[in-house]
Amino acid sequence: MRVAVLKPWHVLAVGLFGAIAIGAQAPPASVRLTATTQNVSGAGEAIKITISNWSTDMQKDEMIAAWTRTNVAPAPAEGRGTRGGRGAGGGRGGRGGRGGPEAVAGADAPAPDIPPDPDAVDPDSPAFRFGRGGARGGGGDAPAATPEASLAAALKKAPSLGTLWTSETVGYSVKFAYRETLQGGGERITLLTERRVGTWSNLWTPTVNAPAMDYPFSIIEFRLNAAGAGEGRGAVVGKVAIDSQAKTIALDSYNTLPVIFKGVKRQG
Repeated sequence: MRVAVLKPWHVLAVGLFGAIAIGAQAPPASVRLTATTQNVSGAGEAIKITISNWSTDMQKDEMIAAWTRTNVAPAPAEGRGTRGGRGAGGGRGGRGGRGGPEAVAGADAPAPDIPPDPDAVDPDSPAFRFGRGGARGGGGDAPAATPEASLAAALKKAPSLGTLWTSETVGYSVKFAYRETLQGGGERITLLTERRVGTWSNLWTPTVNAPAMDYPFSIIEFRLNAAGAGEGRGAVVGKVAIDSQAKTIALDSYNTLPVIFKGVKRQG
């Protein structure tokens, strides 16, 4: 039997191919941010953010389409359930045409994708129960009649990309995460949380005069230098805008808004 002899360059080639294959399959390292709040009623609160993945170009396009309400299917007529069909948001349609309250009450509540803060776990918290989808009859998806309602619906369906933790028991699921490299090696990071930051506490009332953010979600933007330090704005003040140059959802008029997150540091 003839035995094949591997030459040194064969071994090197195999090793390089294996290293490339392993590198291609390795998941991206998580990015962790820490900060402290200011210009809100609970100033001085410690904030932790973990980002496990960044939004893809397709996900960016989906968020822009939701905000501009392009290619959004109209909501079905209220009270007209179809036999064997499904209502808005993937729930079951009315039984034999009986829509309305009975159909909403029987809708399956979405499974929570907001992990608790590992430093303070309390799954029986009222805030946790409220966050499981629909406090007091809010089981179905509302028609996307406004840009904020349309974007909120898109965020609810999007996969979780990370978590923002405050002093509250339950964290806020990050559904959109965009990163852009700035001149000088800095970074611009934009996040969208599925629920509005401060939903379950009174620590996020703005103490400065700024445009109020009245969305059911929050948009946050961080500006970091090359060393990974900086500040963040948004969360409870500011408005959503479309950055046509970067082709992404963005925080409108960033430079005119008060700083909400100070001492931001990137840990990964």
